[in-house]
Amino acid sequence: MLQQHPKRITAALAALMLGGGGGAFAVVSFGPDASDLPVREVSETVQAQSLHVAYNDLNIEQYNLFRSDVTRYSDTADTLLKRMGVDDAAAANFLRTDEMARQLIPGGNGRNVTAETNDDHTLRKLTARWSTEDNGTFKRLVIEKTAQGFQSKIETAALTASTRLVSGTIHTSLFASTDDANIPDAIAIQVAEIFSGDIDFRRSLRKGDSFSVVYETLEGDGEPLRSGRVLSTEFINNGKTFQAMWFQEPVAGTRTAKASRATDSRSQGGYYTLDGQSLRRTYLASPLEFSRVSSGFGMRFHPIQKNRKAHLGVDFAAPTGTAVRSVSDATVSFAGVQTGFGNVVFLKHRNNKTTVYAHLSRINVRQGQKVEQGQNIGLVGSTGWATGPHLHFEFRVNGVPQDPLAIANDGETVPISAAAKPAFALRASATRLELLAAASMLPGN
Repeated sequence: MLQQHPKRITAALAALMLGGGGGAFAVVSFGPDASDLPVREVSETVQAQSLHVAYNDLNIEQYNLFRSDVTRYSDTADTLLKRMGVDDAAAANFLRTDEMARQLIPGGNGRNVTAETNDDHTLRKLTARWSTEDNGTFKRLVIEKTAQGFQSKIETAALTASTRLVSGTIHTSLFASTDDANIPDAIAIQVAEIFSGDIDFRRSLRKGDSFSVVYETLEGDGEPLRSGRVLSTEFINNGKTFQAMWFQEPVAGTRTAKASRATDSRSQGGYYTLDGQSLRRTYLASPLEFSRVSSGFGMRFHPIQKNRKAHLGVDFAAPTGTAVRSVSDATVSFAGVQTGFGNVVFLKHRNNKTTVYAHLSRINVRQGQKVEQGQNIGLVGSTGWATGPHLHFEFRVNGVPQDPLAIANDGETVPISAAAKPAFALRASATRLELLAAASMLPGN
């Protein structure tokens, strides 16, 4: 053996001697040396298969694409589908011609739409959701491709509410700041309404004022469809803190509310300070949700008669079609047309008080009808003696015109009832924690 392979055995012994102390070992092969083996070259011809194989025979898994967007007022079937990455003439034609599908376009701005397409961008399924009525439900339009072609259906389902906490700082105006904080305009309007008796949002805001809001977002299938109610809010104006929360008193005979919000429709809810004082006054500060006074109560130069004359009400500048609401519970004493006023509504309140809403483009109530505070009674217009769209609003006591803004600010408030105080205290305690958490989101906190 040594005579046949002297070099290999010598190398193996040297490796064992050198590596033994370190625990390393080498494996020695006693087979024939590869360099001594004969080499043979084999050459064969390989036949390549045809590249023209059917697509389906490749068994490649197809995939679906999903994309969500919201509708726009200017949308057509083609523009909406194109924006969602759908390239399908048959689907566009179905949206234009199907009775149910046509409810989506033109159906309004901001409707949530989800499209599911094949990898060639043809439509498999389109789902649209929207909520236009304040009844706790939403509509779901489903358009789906079947073996027989596209089919559609509309379903009604319940909305679900989720809670959001946000905060912001005033730099210029309330709406500019809420936009910066991604707060919906509907929520900003509610905040302005809640504190309208304490803060003049037109003239009293200061740079550096801050606010926190806890509000509901109403969702359908997990998608946000619209904003709900402000649950609690805090506003710091010129160093003074104002807080409010929504509370609905439990109805007598029902289970006392725990820390949850009461929602029994037999009890009218409202906003309260956290010590139990109601922020709901007898009269709202304005018949419009958020507007500006273009002409106040008192003497002024009449724009049509071209002379100085007493202005017996307040004019609110607003676009045609803006909703007008009753400032308090009342009965409609007149709804029709009068010279000068154009389309006008007279509401009769308690204690010989009357409010007047003039120059309306549309009247939504009838004589003798009972209305509640905040109920829509018509739309802003420019009928009668008007140089442009606005609402002329009057407040009369025993037939004598009074300054509407002064009357609203003098309206009495009602404290929480004694029976509801335990439930209110629980809710107020939870609200303080919510507002503290919302305020902590401000930069620097």
